[in-house]
Amino acid sequence: MIVIVTYDVSTETAAGRKRLRRVAKICERTGQRVQKSVFECNINAMQYEELERQLLAEIDEQEDNLRLYRLTEPVELHIKEYGKFRAVDFDGPLIA
Repeated sequence: MIVIVTYDVSTETAAGRKRLRRVAKICERTGQRVQKSVFECNINAMQYEELERQLLAEIDEQEDNLRLYRLTEPVELHIKEYGKFRAVDFDGPLIA
């Protein structure tokens, strides 16, 4: 499944800046960055639960915002891309 992760972490304090770095690192290990605080993740249900658990452990629900969007199949009907950036084809060859 394709999951879109978006977050907005308050960076007004040193603790907030640390949370932001930790949230970004979790997302970088799981998916690909498509915008500054937006990631696409091609994961299964178990990986989704782990990702959600890790992110919820990091954010401060009183100050931060986290959104997880699960795209339904077939994803080609739900994703349109315009402009310079092109996402990695998860099903294509690893070496071009």
